[in-house]
Amino acid sequence: MMKNTRVLLAAAAVMFALCGCGEDLDSPIISEESESSSSAEESQPSATVLPESLPPNIVTEDDSSPPHEGMVRSRLTNEWVDAEVAAARPIAVMIPNESAAIPQYGLSQASVIYEANVEGRMSRMMAIFEDWQDMEKIGNIRSLRTYFAYWAFEWDAFIVHYGGPYFINDLIAEPSTQHIDGNAGSDSIAFYRDPGRSMPHNGYATGSGLAKVIQQKGYSFTDRGLTDSYHYNFTTKASPNALTQYGLDAKNAVYIDMSGCYPLTRCYFEYNENDGLYYRSQHLSSSTDGPHIDGANNEQLAFKNVLVQYVKYEELAGGYLVFQCHDTTRDGWYFTNGKGIHVNWEKTSDYGATRFYDDYGNEILMNTGKTMICVVEEGDSFTFR
Repeated sequence: MMKNTRVLLAAAAVMFALCGCGEDLDSPIISEESESSSSAEESQPSATVLPESLPPNIVTEDDSSPPHEGMVRSRLTNEWVDAEVAAARPIAVMIPNESAAIPQYGLSQASVIYEANVEGRMSRMMAIFEDWQDMEKIGNIRSLRTYFAYWAFEWDAFIVHYGGPYFINDLIAEPSTQHIDGNAGSDSIAFYRDPGRSMPHNGYATGSGLAKVIQQKGYSFTDRGLTDSYHYNFTTKASPNALTQYGLDAKNAVYIDMSGCYPLTRCYFEYNENDGLYYRSQHLSSSTDGPHIDGANNEQLAFKNVLVQYVKYEELAGGYLVFQCHDTTRDGWYFTNGKGIHVNWEKTSDYGATRFYDDYGNEILMNTGKTMICVVEEGDSFTFR
């Protein structure tokens, strides 16, 4: 069986001792404009039963039938997709996010995006692409960290990266880990360098190239049966979750500022009630300040769901961070439709999904669409209003 985060890195670096930590870190600090309700009389809400009526500003759509015959629900977004797309395994691509890496290409096509700090408080992303084989420019692409690999496992995704530090070696050597490394021999045929940009931010991959490497390696293009039967607990666009069942526990959240957690990226999300999406912007530098734009199509990144996940961490020699992906006691927030609720999360196995629960113990009901997961260090703070 694959080693978990703590065992793996204890072997790689003696100084890393997540499993031997004493006191927990301080609880996350959340700033908000409205005070929490002190009422204890509210009945326990159910994450699977929605109110009969919705606020008038909530966007709905009749998505009960597929646009075309033969389409099925996506495991990643719950959108209707072609059956062959749903049956194929996704790719998980490591994408840097410092100012020199902007613009990235293809991010607006990702179904799920994770963001977490690496060394030096730099931010790195992992984009999960469902329909990827026809993509002509993906990236730029950088090195892998073990914690991103554990999140990629949840989707049984092919991990796409350019190398990585010493402590990823044991994990990527596991027989069940399937990855494509731009620094590794024949894998490099899937990648190319853009001469118009400087190293190391000029490495890209093509979908057709990745598919060729996957075929050469003998990897299965279809699900291997290692993951949970479902990942997120979705509702449809016809019956969206407006979080109104939580009463005063659901806070107004039309602006989410993550700069306290990502001091270099300084990203934030603004809610647009016309389409019900959160649009992402960044304050990277004076030249890259503003909407986070996909260089491939000039689209701003937008999400139906934003999750904030507080994770325990350690710092290794050289400033490398390691996050404790397997846990049952951490917390976070879930934002959708201009509201937010406090949540708790757990991940109990390498290929098992990270599950998010409300304060009543119900698994949260997420809205159909794309999801942004902001993984943040315990003790950091963010604000919303």
